[in-house]
Amino acid sequence: MSKRRTHSPEFKARVAMEAISGRKTLQEIAANHGIHPIQVSQWKRQLLDGASELFTRGKKSTDKEESQAKEAELFQQIGKLQMELEWLKKKS
Repeated sequence: MSKRRTHSPEFKARVAMEAISGRKTLQEIAANHGIHPIQVSQWKRQLLDGASELFTRGKKSTDKEESQAKEAELFQQIGKLQMELEWLKKKS
């Protein structure tokens, strides 16, 4: 049984860009790089689907900060409610 090969992200991007250029067929690209044509088409699709995310990096960092702030607020509320619950248990 053969081991599964792993490819670097740079290699995947290079193959996908070659597939997008359209100069060679998927079969030719796959034969040149020693991979299956289906893998080439999957990497090409992943590149095209993820291309829009390249231009929204700045927005993601602010979204992450907002979600962390919201999470901290929710943890604070949970702590407050737990303290109130403990106090009510002692009272009754």
